[in-house]
Amino acid sequence: MNALCLSAALTSLDEIARYVLDLAGRAGLSEETSYRLRLATDELATNVVMHGYRGSAGELRLVGGMDEDTVWIRIEDDAPRFDPGAHCVPPQTQLPLAQRAIGGLGIHLALTALDDFSHRYADGHNRSTLVMRRHDHHTHSDNATVK
Repeated sequence: MNALCLSAALTSLDEIARYVLDLAGRAGLSEETSYRLRLATDELATNVVMHGYRGSAGELRLVGGMDEDTVWIRIEDDAPRFDPGAHCVPPQTQLPLAQRAIGGLGIHLALTALDDFSHRYADGHNRSTLVMRRHDHHTHSDNATVK
C-alpha cells in the first residue's frame, strides 16, 4: 500500500481515517475490528500532533499492509522521542474523577483496542506499529473460567 505523508495537524485526521478504513476493507476486517483500528490510529496520530510536535510544523507518515494473519499500520514522525506504550496506564477507576491523573486514558483505550503494538525510536524517528488480526480467533467466552 502507498505511504501517506501528511502535515502533522488535526485537519489530517479525516484523510488518515479514510486510509485506515480503505486498508481494513481490503483486508476484510469486520466492522468492529476496522473501527478499533481506526480509533487507535486516530488517537495515536492525535497524540503525535498535540504532544509530539506541540503545535510546531511537522509531518506524519503512515504506511499500512497486510499478510495472511494480520493488518498493520506504521505511524512515523520526527517529533521528540515518545513511546506511547510506556505511558499506557490503566485508568484509576478507584479514585473519584477529580482526583484522577489527567491524560493517558486515550492512549490506554487505543492500545488495548489493538491486538499488538510496538514502538521504536531510531534515526530521529518515532515508529509506532499497530497490528490487528485479520480473523478473530477469540470470543468473549475464551476468557471464561471452567469450573
